[in-house]
Amino acid sequence: MTTDGFESAPSGPPLDDIARSCVALHVRMTARAVTRAYDEAMRPSGLKITQFVLLSALSTGAWRSVTELAERFALERTSLTRNLQLLASEGLIEPVACKGRAAIYGVTAKGRTAIEAAIPYWRQAQERIEGGLGKDDWAQMRDRLKALRRVAREAPTSA
Repeated sequence: MTTDGFESAPSGPPLDDIARSCVALHVRMTARAVTRAYDEAMRPSGLKITQFVLLSALSTGAWRSVTELAERFALERTSLTRNLQLLASEGLIEPVACKGRAAIYGVTAKGRTAIEAAIPYWRQAQERIEGGLGKDDWAQMRDRLKALRRVAREAPTSA
């Protein structure tokens, strides 16, 4: 205990090693930094990068269900549903009739216009980040990130 009555936070080599080597920490820090860079570049379009990516994916018409879309983009289904509801409330997507209980959305004309307007801002962010890394380094990193996702999905879950 310290003189102010609070326990001091543990520190030292084991915690320093965790902060330096924790995959989850570094991936999350990187994801937040990259998201901020894209969001800032895309601000004039009115879309955040997450919205832009979802709209772009939905515009292909390749998804049979929200679950399939969530699995493809490694999103929690509840988070994806919340984002889809936001896009729907803005009139950028609408439910599409499909077989069974599966739900999916299609991009509206307003959504397609939003995508087209956002592409130059996305391209600006993409070129800045990809250019900062170099195309070859980015290609290698993208492959390594895919491998990381594969390893994470295969990790055993605790009982």
